[in-house]
Amino acid sequence: MIEKRQFYINGQWVDPIEGKDHHVIDPSTEEPCAVISLGGAKDVDAAVAAAKAALPGWMATPPEERIALVEKLIEIYQARGEDIAQATSIEMGAPIDFSRTQQVGAGTWHLTNFVKAAKNFKFIKPLGDHAPDNRIVYEAVGVCALITPWNWPMNQVTLKVGAAAIAGCTMVLKPSEESPLNAMVFAELMHEAGFPPGVFNLVNGDGMGVGTAMSGHKDVDMVSFTGSTRAGIAISKNAADTLKKVHLELGGKGANIVFADADDKAVKRGVLHMMNNTGQSCNAPSRMMVQAEIYDKAVEIAAEVANSVIVGSAHESGKHIGPVVNEMQFNKIQGLIQKGIDEGARLVAGGPGRPEHLNRGFFVRPTVFADVTPEMTIAREEIFGPVLSIMKFETEEEAVQMANDTVYGLTNYVQSQDGERLNRLALKLRSGMVEMNGRPRGAGAPFGGMKQSGNGREGGLWGIEDFCEVKAISGWADVAAE
Repeated sequence: MIEKRQFYINGQWVDPIEGKDHHVIDPSTEEPCAVISLGGAKDVDAAVAAAKAALPGWMATPPEERIALVEKLIEIYQARGEDIAQATSIEMGAPIDFSRTQQVGAGTWHLTNFVKAAKNFKFIKPLGDHAPDNRIVYEAVGVCALITPWNWPMNQVTLKVGAAAIAGCTMVLKPSEESPLNAMVFAELMHEAGFPPGVFNLVNGDGMGVGTAMSGHKDVDMVSFTGSTRAGIAISKNAADTLKKVHLELGGKGANIVFADADDKAVKRGVLHMMNNTGQSCNAPSRMMVQAEIYDKAVEIAAEVANSVIVGSAHESGKHIGPVVNEMQFNKIQGLIQKGIDEGARLVAGGPGRPEHLNRGFFVRPTVFADVTPEMTIAREEIFGPVLSIMKFETEEEAVQMANDTVYGLTNYVQSQDGERLNRLALKLRSGMVEMNGRPRGAGAPFGGMKQSGNGREGGLWGIEDFCEVKAISGWADVAAE
């Protein structure tokens, strides 16, 4: 049993003030794999006080030095990648090979892109030729509460910590209590890289305890949260009393619109994307909308692909998918699968229960429903598991209307060989991101949504800007010209 009860505050590992034991469960075995402490308000007070004390010095540190520390962090991160991979795999169920490549790789990717963006980022720049004595300054927001999820843990930790550090913010991180071990390794990396005491702090806890204390704290200037829409609403309300800046990256119900002229691999690509990370991605293409001319064939392909997806333990090597994170998620997903059956959707792959070869662990059968209609629960709620809903449409206008008929607006997808149609839909779809024909977004592209998928953007230049306030200055003295 791994024991990690301490918190990282002001440059050192310290015992909790209000700690209570919490068992981290291995979802592949349903057995405890570690014990951590869940902190309380006093632990948050200590971490926030350390961050507040460190803020003036860190803000005054030249950006070049802050960037150099992040570059040092990248080196150490890569050297300790296996430690992060093992922690992530055991605590949230990402198969070990997937954990090494995608889960760990996401952190390297984001930190590297922040460094590239930061080297061209002007923290002080002229307003314009019309106002030569005016300057626009990007200044650190201040003390930031960073609350990260369990599904892509290092992806979200690096998106927040990398941007906040380069912007000159100090921070307190609360990782998910479901997947805290990787974040505790990350705290060791921050220490080894040489970030000054108080710049980065980590307090473990649950949302109701530590999360609430952080989001409502009078000395926290910004909350950056990734998680459920329900929790995001609660955080916004709690933060409102102190009028702090709130960044939210929340749920999604992505539409994947497949036109009759889509390429031959479009349906297979969409199913595999849906099943990636066992469907536990906010940007998953969970609603596949297929044009009527190819609908029956698409359903057939989707079922075949889903049935070929192997499910297995996170501890085994291979290209399989692992369990979902915990019993609560397992039960929720099972309930929604049954709801799909009860409401009349046609089950073409998977279904309720575990795969036949697994009788323990939170394993879900890769599931595909056809003939799903917009009013069905599985078409509206974020399932957050390996469950795909296929819907039929006739016209482009109908596809857009169906895709936009959701409270969410994170990522939508379009598959077509008609360039004009692609561009039309990209502009009509109400989401923060649109990906077409399997083309990934480029390095440093902003990640974020609209509507109930949240606000703000993470990654690259936009991610750094999100942790900055904009200050307008007039009467700036051009000292160099004197």
